[in-house]
Amino acid sequence: MTRKQKRNLFRIVLSAVLLVVAWVLPTDGLLRLLTFLIPYAVAGYDVVFSAIRNILLGQVFDENFLMSVATIGAFFIADYPEAVAVMVFYQVGELFQSIAVGKSRKSIAALMDIRPDYANVLRDGTVQTVTPEEIEIGEIIEIKPGEKIPLDAVITKGETTVNTSALTGESIPVPCRIGDSVISGSVNQNGLVYAKVTSTFGESTVSKILDLVENATSKKAKSENFITRFAKYYTPCVVFAALALAVLPPLILKQDFAPWVTRALTFLVVSCPCALVVSVPLSFFGGIGGASKHGVLIKGANYLETLAKAQTVVFDKTGTLTNGTFTVTEIHPKEMSESNLLEIAAAAERFSTHPIAISILKACGKETDKSRVTNIEERAGQGISAEIDGKSVFVGNAALMDAIGVEWDVCETVGTTVHIAVDGVYAGYILIADTVKSDAKTALEELKNMGVQKTVMLTGDSDTVGQAVAKELAIDEVYTQLMPDDKVRITEKLLAEQPEKAALAFVGDGINDAPVLARADIGIAMGALGSDAAIEAADVVLMDDKPSKLVRALHISRKTMRIVRENIVFALLVKAVVLIFSAFGLAGMWLAVFADVGVMVLAVCNAMRAMHYTK
Repeated sequence: MTRKQKRNLFRIVLSAVLLVVAWVLPTDGLLRLLTFLIPYAVAGYDVVFSAIRNILLGQVFDENFLMSVATIGAFFIADYPEAVAVMVFYQVGELFQSIAVGKSRKSIAALMDIRPDYANVLRDGTVQTVTPEEIEIGEIIEIKPGEKIPLDAVITKGETTVNTSALTGESIPVPCRIGDSVISGSVNQNGLVYAKVTSTFGESTVSKILDLVENATSKKAKSENFITRFAKYYTPCVVFAALALAVLPPLILKQDFAPWVTRALTFLVVSCPCALVVSVPLSFFGGIGGASKHGVLIKGANYLETLAKAQTVVFDKTGTLTNGTFTVTEIHPKEMSESNLLEIAAAAERFSTHPIAISILKACGKETDKSRVTNIEERAGQGISAEIDGKSVFVGNAALMDAIGVEWDVCETVGTTVHIAVDGVYAGYILIADTVKSDAKTALEELKNMGVQKTVMLTGDSDTVGQAVAKELAIDEVYTQLMPDDKVRITEKLLAEQPEKAALAFVGDGINDAPVLARADIGIAMGALGSDAAIEAADVVLMDDKPSKLVRALHISRKTMRIVRENIVFALLVKAVVLIFSAFGLAGMWLAVFADVGVMVLAVCNAMRAMHYTK
């Protein structure tokens, strides 16, 4: 509990004690009024002051105004205990709200702890401790066991295991050795390592994640905007309704004003929209915070709301449903040896970071002299062209062979086929196999069980490979041999087929799927740890590469929206009933207190459930 919360708790206890004392004292007249004004002032001075200040600023109709008018009016008709009790219970509700928001913020704050405080950099033969912002790309940093990794880097010396739980929500440490990348915000566990910095702090993974989280609550969902608009018109309406209730019936019916004024004041207390304006944003805040604890970063309440409506889920294949760790399984040369064909492919792919290129380089096992390879050009969705020893070499898929007018051999084995052409002559192909992720099948089954109507897979791979993966995972539709613009076109077609209130989610690795991530109703980057493109392009970022994390994100979003709907219906229903009762004189100030503060406390308790997720 913060110092402010403790101070408010003391005020509540003191005002409650003073209320009881005033109630039991045998006083009358002006003395009785004074004994109740003391606890009222203790409990409600800030509410009355805020109401006056807002009136002067032109912001008349808010909850402070309603509470002030209702309680001051109760004093005028001599309902002293009720007036003080309303203000005391209102402060109880405000305290409860403050504690609930604090708990929600802690789930966000836990993620904010990934921010590194310092970095040890090697300069002039010595280790200097500086702030991460001072370090340039290419400098060598020293990372001791137990320290946070301050910047994205590549290990140049030493071995260790890295804990990425603060980013991914998974506690299993990742082994890292020379040549492996390490991500800022994770923790070096057990080995002294030296690493070469690959990005400045402003462009590092940790910086982008922190910026994402800090701005997540600024993007409101439709439900939040509805509540804001509703409160804007609702509050003045109930004020004028209460005024009409206090004046018109006694004038028309020629009755005493006192009972109708009491009804009007009760009406005002009931009408406070606290339960809605507090619990709905708190539900979204709790959902975003709870998701972050599980390595799911949602960029705003609007995206959380859209994700909950996802009825079509479109997947990229490589790196999303499959491991993306390819292995060379077959080599089929035409007029050269297998080793020569593999060496030519490796030379062309030597600068690429694509999983296919990495598998070819790994299978070759030796580096090519840089001077032998020139004019390297990556062709999006097709492959790579280069000049090797003065010869024109093309390495890629069948589309690339068709583009350069070279006939290619058909491979009947399931896998990714990499064709090679040298000086316009077909040189053979290399077969590379990828495997489906261990939890992909279970994740797809759970999506179906959750009511997702259609699952689709898009891939630039061959039809044989695509159909085999789709069959294994029971995916409804599959589109193969796609170029990047083909993926956008098909996504737009699927969007047009969506029911009006449903949403389409696209799940990709975030590296080469940015156009589709941006075009879908909700773009989800999977396995985005260290991927700048993913964090920039996606609406939801899954920090590790497990398809089951998507199921978790969908569960959290739907649970949050269910809680939001429960709070809206519950609050409006209770208030509507008690407002009617109060208008007919069937509800007193105590029931009004429940309809206001009680409903708010119950709604806040319900909203806090959004913070917690169990598998």
